[in-house]
Amino acid sequence: MRIGVLTGGGDCPGLNAVIRAVVRKGIGVYGHEFVGFRDGWRGPLEGDTMPLDIQAVRGILPRGGTILGSSRTNPIKIEGGVERIKENLAAQGVDALIAIGGEDTLGVAKQLFDRDVKVVGVPKTIDNDLNATDYTFGFDTAVNIAMEAIDRLHTTAESHHRALICEVMGRHAGWIALHAGMAAGANVILIPEKPFDIDKVCSYVESRFKTRYSPIIVVAEGAHPMEGQMALQAGELDAFGHVRLGGIGELLAKEIEKRTGKEARTTVLGHIQRGGTPTAYDRVLATRFGLGAIDAVHDGDFGKMVALRGTDIVRAGLDEATSELKTVPASRYSEAEVFFG
Repeated sequence: MRIGVLTGGGDCPGLNAVIRAVVRKGIGVYGHEFVGFRDGWRGPLEGDTMPLDIQAVRGILPRGGTILGSSRTNPIKIEGGVERIKENLAAQGVDALIAIGGEDTLGVAKQLFDRDVKVVGVPKTIDNDLNATDYTFGFDTAVNIAMEAIDRLHTTAESHHRALICEVMGRHAGWIALHAGMAAGANVILIPEKPFDIDKVCSYVESRFKTRYSPIIVVAEGAHPMEGQMALQAGELDAFGHVRLGGIGELLAKEIEKRTGKEARTTVLGHIQRGGTPTAYDRVLATRFGLGAIDAVHDGDFGKMVALRGTDIVRAGLDEATSELKTVPASRYSEAEVFFG
């Protein structure tokens, strides 16, 4: 078989490990041939390819990002986009496609499968918000980066007697904020799943200062206050209709200063969470996902996504994986609330 591979959406550590595993097993064990599509769905949409052989994947295991490039191109929103992809796959002699990405990338993969494109998905997102899998690769690395940053904020916060806010990624799901905040001993964690009460946040801040320690607040970019408490700014929409977020940390700092009289500063980690080398956990998980994906293609089991259940790599339907987001349940958040203030 001749198999196409693409990486879509936001980049994250571990993408290259998947590509390497797919190619190494696909060629070495099954004798398949591969072609890489550049920049997510733009590649098959425009027929933009690169060679993908054993030599191309040497040395890429520890590298962050993706050798294939990525983008947020949405072919479903482009007139005739699906037909162009099907034509370009046929022109390239591609029998099947492995799409590595998150909710949006795999949502497109599901729609292409429904239109007779042979596709297998691999779950990638630092947000860990894909259904049908216990974890996505990229998440562990992002959490560790955020945790190390928060560890450093503790000491400078106490030196200057300031409230420090760390804004992390997480549009609709607060998994990074929850895990990084708990691991680093944050005094307040704010997530999109639960609108926060600014008065309660300020009471936690004041309570922490009374202990002669300074408060650390971890806030997901998609967190928002209860209705009517704070004015939020609206952002532009991307190709998938998502608002470009960012700024909740700065708004929170201003509100805390106004209400408590205490100095507050914000650190926005942003794309730092996406960059750099993957952790050992993500390298292994991404490698296992890649091996599972090429097995699914070889078996002709299309319309599936490889997933982690417990410690096993299994296959789940793309529809199950993309039908709804995996968000933080109330029970998990209540565990963290024990340590607030």
